Amino acid sequence: MKRGLSLQAALAAYRADAELAPLPDQPDPDALLHAYHPDYLRGSMTKLTIGANAGADCQRELADLLQAEAFIDEADLAGAQVTDTDVLVVGGGGAGCAAALAAAERGARVLLATKLRLGDSNTVMAEGGIQAAIEPGDTAQQHMQDTLRSGHHAGDPALVAALVGDGPETIRWLIHQGMQFDQTPSGDLHTRKAGGTSAPRVVHCRDYTGLEMMRVLREAVKQHRGIEVWEQSPVVELLSNERGQKCVGAVLGSLADGSMRIVRTRSVILATGGLGRLHLNGFPTSNHIGATGDGLVLAYRMGAKLCELDSFQYHPTGLVHPAHLYGKLVTEGVRAAGALLLNAHGQRFVDELQPRDIVSAAIIRECREGRGIHNDNGVGVWLDTPRLERSQPGLLEREFPKLLTRTRHVGIDPRREPILVHPTLHYQNGGVVIDVDGATTVPGLYAAGEVAGGIHGRNRIMGNALLDIIGFGRRAGRAAAAAEHDRGPKKITLEHVNRARRELTLAGLPLEQRAPRVLPAYTAAGKDIWKS
Repeated sequence: MKRGLSLQAALAAYRADAELAPLPDQPDPDALLHAYHPDYLRGSMTKLTIGANAGADCQRELADLLQAEAFIDEADLAGAQVTDTDVLVVGGGGAGCAAALAAAERGARVLLATKLRLGDSNTVMAEGGIQAAIEPGDTAQQHMQDTLRSGHHAGDPALVAALVGDGPETIRWLIHQGMQFDQTPSGDLHTRKAGGTSAPRVVHCRDYTGLEMMRVLREAVKQHRGIEVWEQSPVVELLSNERGQKCVGAVLGSLADGSMRIVRTRSVILATGGLGRLHLNGFPTSNHIGATGDGLVLAYRMGAKLCELDSFQYHPTGLVHPAHLYGKLVTEGVRAAGALLLNAHGQRFVDELQPRDIVSAAIIRECREGRGIHNDNGVGVWLDTPRLERSQPGLLEREFPKLLTRTRHVGIDPRREPILVHPTLHYQNGGVVIDVDGATTVPGLYAAGEVAGGIHGRNRIMGNALLDIIGFGRRAGRAAAAAEHDRGPKKITLEHVNRARRELTLAGLPLEQRAPRVLPAYTAAGKDIWKS
């Protein structure tokens, strides 16, 4: 039996002008997370058996992919068309484009391969903005402290220092590329304060910052003569040298005709994004259709070290209603502007600008303990947008046009009706271990963006993802281009695949499951892609 209120009953009881009781005393954050955050669900974790992270904790669905068989062997390489380039960038989102541009600006021949279309990525989903310590009184040191504290001090301090140090220059570079940002009446960049931060430092373009960023990056890549783009070309497997210890290229498939092509290169940059479409623990996701964790699988099979494989971000405000928008995001910018979260009884239950993992755990607690609001899709709590609009008339239309457009199509007006929200799988906190230049633990292999780990610890704050993809994308591109001085691969092999297969066999693990997944199984193409 469902506990809480039905959507109709909760709407009938809701009043935007109702007086709210003071926020109750808050529980210990660690106790709240351990009791309610999805990372701590019993049975959701396992230990890896093979590979560079053998013995480490890992989310169960991800572990199955990391310890899966490859799609190809040496026989599949015979007769395949071969292309040579200096730098291969895998991924057509913000990190991939930034890396490609940085490498090409240093004279490297760049091939950018993307599994869907250029720009199809989580970057375009990013709504809130990008962090940079540019306000008077704010500093990079404060930004660094906020990032480390919100990540539970699990981030690599060297990577965090590089991230925050890149902030102001990254904004200048984006403006130089043609990106638009919201401004104050005096012409300064407008900033928002994010959850878990000590100062307003999120610059933004309305509530479609990622879309605007991708617009300018896509055009810059298309217009650069040093960059060739292959769309609908997912990477099936990386290539290694004779000893299986260095990355020297990749095998690319074609979604158009099923053919495979070999790319020989001196450097490969993985910018493949996240894994929301694995729907860990059965959660909906805010991620785009191609976010299936391919980069993690490819890097791990090659021998790269990964980190924080048991830590994922569930964004507090995913839409519950209507059904076809289930899991889609309502930007944290709405809470940053003052919107409150209310349970079925119209009560506040958490400081809305706590770090995302705390807020998500608090929402799940309310729902599990019978203070949620139910409809046919699931359960959630109110994001009280009418009260926000009442206190700041015109704010939603002025600063959040994407939200109004999305909800208007389904007959919901957030200015008059609160929005039903529940946490949605949003981001992988960990990933491939990198240094400040994006180099992984495998020579010749770089990583940038969400596929890389060590930057955000165990919880990312709003605006640091867009800063990460541009800052570390450019760093990886510059470093990969510098590797051009190497003599290049003498021989391309799948020795690392053979090594991984031997490990699977010795460990008694099944060889039936194959990865990378490329597309979710519930898509038509994802059912039989590359299957032998």
